Amino acid sequence: MRKYSDYNEWYLEVIEKAALSDKRYPIKGMNVWTPYGWKIMSFIDSCIKKELESTDHDEVLFPLLIPETEFRKEKEHIKGFDTEVYWVTHAGLDPLDVKLVIRPTSETAMYPIFSLWIRSHQDLPLKIFQIVNTFRYETKQTRPFIRVREIHFFESHTCHATEEEAQCQIEEDLEILRKIASQLCMPYYLFTRTEWDKFPGAHYTVGIDTVMPNHKILQLGSVHHYRTNFSIPYNITYEDENGEHKYVHQTTYGMSERLIGATISVHGDDKGLCLPPTIAPFQIVIIPIPGKDTKNDVIKKSEEVLLRLQKAKYRVKLDNRNIRPGNKYFDWEIKGVPLRLEIGIRDIDNNVVTFVRRDNGEKGTILLNSLESGIDSVLKEIIKSMDEKAWKFQREAIMSITATNDIPTDTESTKLKIYRFGWCGDSTCGHEFERICNIKILGTPYFPEDYKGKCIICGKETTTPAYAARTM
Repeated sequence: MRKYSDYNEWYLEVIEKAALSDKRYPIKGMNVWTPYGWKIMSFIDSCIKKELESTDHDEVLFPLLIPETEFRKEKEHIKGFDTEVYWVTHAGLDPLDVKLVIRPTSETAMYPIFSLWIRSHQDLPLKIFQIVNTFRYETKQTRPFIRVREIHFFESHTCHATEEEAQCQIEEDLEILRKIASQLCMPYYLFTRTEWDKFPGAHYTVGIDTVMPNHKILQLGSVHHYRTNFSIPYNITYEDENGEHKYVHQTTYGMSERLIGATISVHGDDKGLCLPPTIAPFQIVIIPIPGKDTKNDVIKKSEEVLLRLQKAKYRVKLDNRNIRPGNKYFDWEIKGVPLRLEIGIRDIDNNVVTFVRRDNGEKGTILLNSLESGIDSVLKEIIKSMDEKAWKFQREAIMSITATNDIPTDTESTKLKIYRFGWCGDSTCGHEFERICNIKILGTPYFPEDYKGKCIICGKETTTPAYAARTM
């Protein structure tokens, strides 16, 4: 497998060999979650739920279908989604009086109900989330986890009394993101999207972007500040302390199964998957190495180690299949298990287990007398090492430029980078840059950066850098 020389083929090969997804379902872009892939997604969902619940978000579940009458209330939102939605037009053989949209995202499903839930300032803030499937008619070439038509999706929606309180929610969302990303050892950049690329109906959008092995950008998710752009058409109001009725200010935050696609791409290597311990279905695999006359002793010790680690709440697998150890190594390396323990008669005699790290191949021993603490130390070191390696690649992908001809015109060039340049902020210059370079402006840094330069198009002095990249 060739991650950097042939990323596209490598990516699909890893998914197939690690049995993460089955693309043979007879609707393009709607793939089957296989057991191993679904376990990884479930652990990611658990990380998300833990962080949201710790910040007083409540989980809900809204219906899949949205009446066209509600869907069409926010015109800018509809304009952004009209070409992507699936419509239900019949119930059995009977045409429906009101067509139904299969949820592309949930604003238009939730907000009519929010207008019933919220009456007074005491009902605020409202902070809810759901983890559901959304559906969009993806017309580009589909790719498992990255570009699909049925999307496993997390979305939080909040309502606040003031714009300032909604902005505080954005800051909280970004802290939640930081904690989730640290569990996945996932680097990312935050860019305030351009006016022409923000979420339909948003006041502003912050894109969450990570760099793929081919130096293209994958958007993992986004955070949106709506102001009152949705509360006005959906009449979501509250009565303040003075008896005055006011429109709420709203935010949303969402990420999808692209988190798995990014995990595969960022951490995997030519051997297959490489999973962070936090989301690995099995954090540890035990491989017995029996000799002719030592099989019973080795198996017995392996089972003892298994029970100890299970008692310590590790996700651990004992592989006692009757095949060569080398074949077992190969199988579990493809599946990305973070830590392999090998137990042979020499290990038993020395009162140790031999470990091999999946992330860098490092080999060592852990004393059986301190097995649990030794395992804990190695797993923490794996997380630290994976995080540092991923961030190093992300940072090295940035290239500062001062002229448009610094960008290769070949869209598949192996010399692609994430380009940083001066931009005056004017949409005319932004569109001209994208036209000349055939590349997308990701936006400007959400957290301001020190910068002095000139707009790459008009030459005006600017203190704001922009970033651009080709996208997945």
